Amino acid sequence: MFVNLKTRIQELARNAVFAAEAELGTGKGQEKKKIAIEYVLKNLRLPQFVKTIISVLLSSFIDDAVELAVTYMNSLSQNKEK
Repeated sequence: MFVNLKTRIQELARNAVFAAEAELGTGKGQEKKKIAIEYVLKNLRLPQFVKTIISVLLSSFIDDAVELAVTYMNSLSQNKEK
């Protein structure tokens, strides 16, 4: 279950980064990161009390997943420029 949860968080982080980018555009990195983290937690299909626990226990993992998703998104835009 824990591995599946981490995989789901990574998938949601990727979607969250694209959604935050579409909503706020370029710049505003900290605001977009906050929106992305909220998106991940909101879209986990778990009871609210479990989401609260996960947000505390996995906060570093969620943050890293969002950062990796940003790197992925940036690599896509760099590949389009080539």
